[in-house]
Amino acid sequence: MVFSSITFLYYFLPIVVIGYFLVSSKYKNLVLFLSSIVFYFLTEPRYIVVLFLEITLVYFIALLIPRQKSLKWKNFIYYTTLGIILLVLIIFKYSNFIIEIFNGFKLVNLPFLSIVMPIGISFYTFQLLSYLIDVKVKEEQPCTNYIDLMTYIMLFPQLIAGPIIRYQDIKTQLKKREISIEKVTSGIKKFVIGLSKKVLLANSVAYFVSNFHDISSKTFVLYWLYAMMSSLQIYFDFSGYSDMAIGISRMFGFDFKENFNYPYISCSIKEFFKRWHISLSTWLKDYVYIPLGGSRVAKLKIIRNILITWCLTGLWHGASYNFLLWGVYFAILLIMEKFVFNKIIDKVPKFGRYLLTMFLVMISFVIFNGTDMGVLVSDLKGLFGINVKFIDEVSVFYLKDNLVLLIVCIISMLPWGKDIYLKLNKTNFGNKLMLFLDIVLVLLLLVINTAFLISDNVNPFIYFRF
Repeated sequence: MVFSSITFLYYFLPIVVIGYFLVSSKYKNLVLFLSSIVFYFLTEPRYIVVLFLEITLVYFIALLIPRQKSLKWKNFIYYTTLGIILLVLIIFKYSNFIIEIFNGFKLVNLPFLSIVMPIGISFYTFQLLSYLIDVKVKEEQPCTNYIDLMTYIMLFPQLIAGPIIRYQDIKTQLKKREISIEKVTSGIKKFVIGLSKKVLLANSVAYFVSNFHDISSKTFVLYWLYAMMSSLQIYFDFSGYSDMAIGISRMFGFDFKENFNYPYISCSIKEFFKRWHISLSTWLKDYVYIPLGGSRVAKLKIIRNILITWCLTGLWHGASYNFLLWGVYFAILLIMEKFVFNKIIDKVPKFGRYLLTMFLVMISFVIFNGTDMGVLVSDLKGLFGINVKFIDEVSVFYLKDNLVLLIVCIISMLPWGKDIYLKLNKTNFGNKLMLFLDIVLVLLLLVINTAFLISDNVNPFIYFRF
């Protein structure tokens, strides 16, 4: 089940919301927990037992760790549990990739496993790991209520595609959270905006992206249109899901941090990843980069730390060479920014830094989409004008056909609308006007999205496969 479906919008979500508000505060987490079980079962019935067992193991181990007087025994159960959680991830997500690497050396010819990766395993694995690490290393108090921990990990808005939530950020909200009309209406608005990003923008851009390699006549201009559209698709797809997850959670009284903060206004790669998939970037910084020594060590070790962190970032997205290459690509860019161009970056005009950053980011998402290495090499050659024309009639046709959509997407990815909205809200008249327009626009967007969903196939979220 996906958020952008009629089943979820008009059956599952309304039933859960009604049930949630009918019960007392004592049973609200239980309603969310049971709803999440149903949601995951309808989405991924094969592996719900695996998820249950992992959460149950971590629940008991987290309770056991603070009670151990022997440091040796405490470390043993801690590292063993971490190993089990990581092993489950490796088996389901990386086993065939590892087999492919071994087979590539021609020393063995191992058969591939008939195994399907559980949806959302990367997201909930990181939540389990951070919870356990915080209990052991930071000596945070473990969750004593089994249903609360289950609700934290399995909360259906963020279960299968994030954002990655830290237990410490919502532990008080699991016990008591504010629920108000303002919060519910704000959550609905956030959800509908996210739904519109996915259905009206990401899905529309996906038509060109998915059919690009079937176009027989490709030019330099067409390759760059593909790079732009790929970048826009994954942004609106994933930020749309994050907005929906945050919006639904807000309806239930939770306050989740933003996961995207207008990344396409960034003027450096470092800034881009402060704005892009924030929950993943901060997780890897806090649990990988800083424990390795971060930037407080010698230059060579900093370079090592960046490379390790970004190789893991790439592989987190998928068990494939293109994702590893994507991670290495950004590692190199960040190292260059930090050690090679650090003294001249600030001297470059802001617009020049912006154009360079967007140029590099768009190349990155061509790499990100390049599951076939031969096609990826061809795409990269096309982006640099190697053995292709500059433009032809076919390119002009696709430019004209996608021009309006491209302009709408570019406007939507910039903070102009939000800035105007905030300025108008500062006046008494503007506040009343925006309140009225909010209601009208939310209802109008919901109707339009529903029409699109009824008339078209639903594209699954890109990040479901992670």
